[in-house]
Amino acid sequence: MPPRAVDFHVHLPTPDWLDGSMAGYVEAAEAYFRSPVERLSLTALADRYRRLDAMAVLLAWDAETATGRPRVPNETVAEACRKHPDAFTGLGSVDPHKGEAAVAEVANIAALGLRGVKFHPSLQAFAPDDPSFGPIFDACERHGLLALFHTGTSGIGARQPGGQGIRLDYARPIRLDAVAAAHPRLTVVAAHFGWPWHMELVAMALHKTNVYIDISGWSPRRIPAEVIGELRGRLAGQFVWGSDFPFLTPERCLAELGKLGLPDEVAGQVLHGNAARILGLT
Repeated sequence: MPPRAVDFHVHLPTPDWLDGSMAGYVEAAEAYFRSPVERLSLTALADRYRRLDAMAVLLAWDAETATGRPRVPNETVAEACRKHPDAFTGLGSVDPHKGEAAVAEVANIAALGLRGVKFHPSLQAFAPDDPSFGPIFDACERHGLLALFHTGTSGIGARQPGGQGIRLDYARPIRLDAVAAAHPRLTVVAAHFGWPWHMELVAMALHKTNVYIDISGWSPRRIPAEVIGELRGRLAGQFVWGSDFPFLTPERCLAELGKLGLPDEVAGQVLHGNAARILGLT
């Protein structure tokens, strides 16, 4: 039996990401989300998702050029997926500033059996609509990998002087329109629905069937009414659920989603069906 839900947005709650890649950012994120960050082993995380009858999409991380911080290797995520195939699937990461090495790493991500590539334009300090990054997206399309992008504001660096140097304009959803237009066979997933530019993203999803919207990083009861209206209606087939764990727990998100009164068919699409389709899950 397939799981009842696929959590499309799960960071590794382990020291390599939280205390390595995210050192100095976690405290700001905890204040922004008003929630303590949990640290778990990947085995404990797998057991947690099994109890929820859910599957987690684990995210690798590489923002070395812009941040100087260590990456979470794609091999780490791939190994977790091999050990816990019923609880995990995963997306790799490439640092767009690494040029030809980034293109080669896309091929490696495919060879590892991961399902896509996660990009964070704000922390990686790159503009997705800059043509110089086109070869990376060409490679994603060629290898049948989806591309997940952080969009909108960021809890990382929030309410800090200068936002710790993190620029939000890199993550404006409209920058992905050029990517989706140039790569019609590439599934583009915009995480966190791009707030405060969420209607920009809705317009893109209405215009391009290869654009999907991930609602992670928000307490579901606080998601803007315009977004919920599209999720319930004409864009129900282009939304996926995610938690953004360890910043928000899947338990909280699932409980609050259950109180939105979504029709069963819509809830099934958003919680499982859409994600299973674009991830190629059986």
